[in-house]
Amino acid sequence: MQFPENLRYTSEHEWIRVEGEEAFVGITDYAQSELGEIVFIDVPTVGETVGQGEVFGSIEAVKTVSDLNMPVTGEVLEVNGALDVQPELVNNDPYGEGWIIRISVKDAAELENLMDAAKYEAGL
Repeated sequence: MQFPENLRYTSEHEWIRVEGEEAFVGITDYAQSELGEIVFIDVPTVGETVGQGEVFGSIEAVKTVSDLNMPVTGEVLEVNGALDVQPELVNNDPYGEGWIIRISVKDAAELENLMDAAKYEAGL
């Protein structure tokens, strides 16, 4: 299982990779392995500002549906369009091509509330 050092993690198994004032958000390798085969991702919040810890969408696997929670307050700028036709990218490459949303970070200080890779891995 992978735990990239350049990411921050939530206790709900989302990751965030900050690039300037924007960031990419997805689910962790652990989360995708627990969910199983992902078949659909629904993010109805494009253009909306979503608070830290709030639900920004859902992810559907063959056996369950789970909420997606925002790691930090941000405006949802983009949903990964590739997931419309290949939702399995989240299973195959959760930290790369399987990213879910791109956001504009509203409060970078909220990143301090998240876990680094070592702490996230230790909590599993």
